[in-house]
Amino acid sequence: MNTHEARLDALRKELKHQELDGFVIPISDEHMSEYVGAYAQRLAWLTGFGGSAGAAVVLADATRDPAAAMFVDGRYTIQVRDQVDGRLYDYESVPDTSIAEWLGKHAPASARIGFDPWLHGKAWVEAARKALAKRGGELVAVERNPIDAVWEDRPAASTAPALVHETALAGESSQAKRAAVAEWLAGEDLDATVVSALDSIAWLLNIRGSDVDHTPVALSYIVARRDGTADLFIAEEKVTPELREHLGNSVTIRPRDAFEDALGEMKGKRVAVDPGNAVHAIFAALESAGADITETRDPTILPKAIKNPAEQQGHRDAQLRDGTAVARFLHWLSGEAPKGALTELDVADRLYRFRQECGDLRDLSFDTISGAGPNGAICHYRVCEETNRTLEPNSVYLVDSGGQYPDGTTDITRTVWIGPDAPPAEVKDRFTRVLKGHIALALAVFPRGTRGSQLDTLARQYLWQAGLDYQHGTGHGVGSFLGVHEGPQRIAKPAGGQGGTEQELLPGMILSNEPGYYKAGEYGIRIENLVLVEKREIAGGEGESMGFETLTHVPIDRTLVAPGLLAPHERQWWNDYHAKVRDLLAPKLDGEALAWLGEACRPL
Repeated sequence: MNTHEARLDALRKELKHQELDGFVIPISDEHMSEYVGAYAQRLAWLTGFGGSAGAAVVLADATRDPAAAMFVDGRYTIQVRDQVDGRLYDYESVPDTSIAEWLGKHAPASARIGFDPWLHGKAWVEAARKALAKRGGELVAVERNPIDAVWEDRPAASTAPALVHETALAGESSQAKRAAVAEWLAGEDLDATVVSALDSIAWLLNIRGSDVDHTPVALSYIVARRDGTADLFIAEEKVTPELREHLGNSVTIRPRDAFEDALGEMKGKRVAVDPGNAVHAIFAALESAGADITETRDPTILPKAIKNPAEQQGHRDAQLRDGTAVARFLHWLSGEAPKGALTELDVADRLYRFRQECGDLRDLSFDTISGAGPNGAICHYRVCEETNRTLEPNSVYLVDSGGQYPDGTTDITRTVWIGPDAPPAEVKDRFTRVLKGHIALALAVFPRGTRGSQLDTLARQYLWQAGLDYQHGTGHGVGSFLGVHEGPQRIAKPAGGQGGTEQELLPGMILSNEPGYYKAGEYGIRIENLVLVEKREIAGGEGESMGFETLTHVPIDRTLVAPGLLAPHERQWWNDYHAKVRDLLAPKLDGEALAWLGEACRPL
């Protein structure tokens, strides 16, 4: 019996002990975060799955068929099969199916299926309960997560101190932000709002932390009131004198484990809760207390997404620092990779060191996707010792990476050809179609009110013409020294459960522009820059128009371009973009790296 099989067996024994017929395990924490701390990596511990989105259902009876299933979306179709034992779990594709649908079909009649109310949202609970009810089953909120009961060496939650984020970088004081929330509450005739998303808390209080890998947040909750005061629920060991001074008298610091009891004190209060961010347990506690709950979007979400001038300039500064590091890396790679001795891990480590050398790096913004050859075809590939490949001569290498800096969060993907021979015609064709889509989105001009779903087709059109596509969104929002994935803005297909595409794009929002193409078992291609939504003045235009300022400035591999497929305006974009890359980066480079930059930025 292997490790994950033994863990599954232990879980089933615990389920029987708790008189449960099954249990649902998401990738989540008490804040419904995308990336979670080591203490909350229950799905990875149980199954071996290392992606950032997914879930599993385990039935207590191992003799049933199916007895367990893994649920992932199209980004992880290949990865889940590499990491999760198909003898133990069926593979299910979201959104073609859902956990609720699966339970409705496969749970035993009159089953008691457990769930941790601190790890699931209200909508999920309602859907699962409805599906089980059709089979006479019951969804049971557990008091103790059965994974935790059998995970003997489970890491403790981080005790790292919460840090003050300078107002000069935030562009607005915490007091002003809390006053805006108070004004919103008064306008909606509400008494308070519960803020549970970690990046919302960090933004509202101008604090940061190191409790979650790659996302500078501190584990905590906030209850903000219409009089401008707030309660911050945070572990006492994380509170420093600097934090107390920064928050002032209007923010009361309370123990994190007092949060649930505090919700129980809200009888008769009109409380706003965001069902997209708040777990079921928060709603249950407020309902039990007799609070009057209003379900609405977290009032910090939109102002956090619309970057103020200080945050916009911080992003430009961080991008220049980061771009210098990536350019130095690409120069180094161009000389070393064709020798055939580098591995994916070697390259990811070297890129990290280049970022460190450029200064002010606090963390990566996510685990570097370092994909050689067929591994590059796994959209969100995560390299490890077991999958580590050599960058072979005459192959495609994809590297998607980013850094966390005090003034901004970066995210960039470059696809490069490892020589010495020329790329095959098919690879150049696919790369150029991706490039054309990237350029079409970068050049887009659109009226106010446009949503990301309306722009997504621009990036896919040239792939569609060849009967091709990619199974991920084209663009996600990005935070300011916060989450590398930040809503509500997004550029993606309107259907398929990807979410966020119906938010109109507003000046100040930052998104990625990252179309791609993936040939399973062979190679992957993605070109990603970050862009800022900005107002555009159009002579004779009627109404307000907007476009994108490209923030990322790093050469794109000209070796992979088929110039004959580019229209004149696309060549012009390429030449203009690389002229700016050269102007920005040349003062930061010298010697062979500077010479490489000049060659990489030559006009087409």
